[in-house]
Order: sequence, then structure tokens, then C-alpha cells
Amino acid sequence: MAQWDDEMNKTEIRASLPFPKMLTIDEVHEILNLGKPMVYALLRSGELRAAQLGPRRMWRVSEDDLADYLERAYKETQERIAAGTIKAEALEDDE
Repeated sequence: MAQWDDEMNKTEIRASLPFPKMLTIDEVHEILNLGKPMVYALLRSGELRAAQLGPRRMWRVSEDDLADYLERAYKETQERIAAGTIKAEALEDDE
């Protein structure tokens, strides 16, 4: 029961903060199921918004920025499908 209470308190505290949780590159890599080089390429290109924080300049991506990136990716993919620029064979190659 104590573990549940601790988790609930963390969730309640985080929900009340005026800023989103910051994710590590490892977490972004895991969520997107992409290789780390691809994640870094998205950061360098500015396609995925991120910040370098702390004295070691560690990359962090906010949950909101990751959600925005995914929303844009879904929208762009939907537009490409509607325009016919994605062929059925390309969809099968990702499986």
C-alpha cells in the first residue's frame, strides 16, 4: 500500500507542476522505437525540439514536445497517404 501511495503522490505532484516532464534520449529512443543515431538526427535537424541542460549539456525532450512531434508525424503521414506518395509496398516493408 505504501508503494501505491508514493506513486500516487508523485503523479499528483507532477500533474500540479507548471511544466512537463523532461525525457532522456534513452527514454525517447525507447518510446519511438528508433535507434539512438536517428533520435540524435531528429534533434540536430530541429524536427524534434529538445534542450541541452546542466554542466554536461545533457539532451532532454519534454513530453509535450515529443507529443507534438508524434502528432506532426501522424498528420504528415496521413497527408502522404492521401496524396498517394506512400505506396502499399512501403507500408509492408516496415513490418
